Amino acid sequence: MRRIAPFSPSDGVIDLINADYDILPVLSRFSLPLGFGSKSIGELCASSGINTDVFLLVVNFLVSGEIDHSYLGKISPMDIATFLHNSHDYYLNYKFPHIRANLIGALDPAHADVNPVIVKYFDDYIKQVETHFRYEENMLFPYVKALLDKQDPGKYKVDLFARQHDHELENKLNELKNIILRYYTTRVPYRMYDVLVDIYNCEEDLQKHAQIEDHILVPLIRDMERNGQ
Repeated sequence: MRRIAPFSPSDGVIDLINADYDILPVLSRFSLPLGFGSKSIGELCASSGINTDVFLLVVNFLVSGEIDHSYLGKISPMDIATFLHNSHDYYLNYKFPHIRANLIGALDPAHADVNPVIVKYFDDYIKQVETHFRYEENMLFPYVKALLDKQDPGKYKVDLFARQHDHELENKLNELKNIILRYYTTRVPYRMYDVLVDIYNCEEDLQKHAQIEDHILVPLIRDMERNGQ
């Protein structure tokens, strides 16, 4: 039976994964090594130098969709920013190249006129995501560090990020998925079905990524701003 969060430090790592295996890519973004043995979540985080409160806040939110506010006062927004930075690296250097390679391998030679259009659509999407991530890396995360270091952050405020943080990028993946589902034919459909599974998973994963920014990082930064940090 699927367990509902919250998980605690004493719960087993394997129990967490069995409850929701979609959490596996999240473990990789915390740089947690495989070979869990019978370790509890607390033991794994301690042996890997990971803040257990940060880990549980993120994991419980992703599993249940609810934020455990008891953790918010215990963590630094820089820990969340580091997790998001690792997520950027995961998408750009692993997930997107993986999907792109599978997509190219699934294209049917019979559609030589359409195939380049589909690949370009995906490439344009990746460029848009890179631009979005670059903004966070160059503006938002340095702003968090400046606040924590009690340096002058300039005129930038987190509301500037929150206002422009729409979800147009998620809709782009949805458009590509619908184009393939509705109009693309192939003699070897199982390959394209694999690509569609990747796209669906990535779409959902990016939604969760944005939710961590909207519902955890942004409120933490607003608290810092209000407290004059």
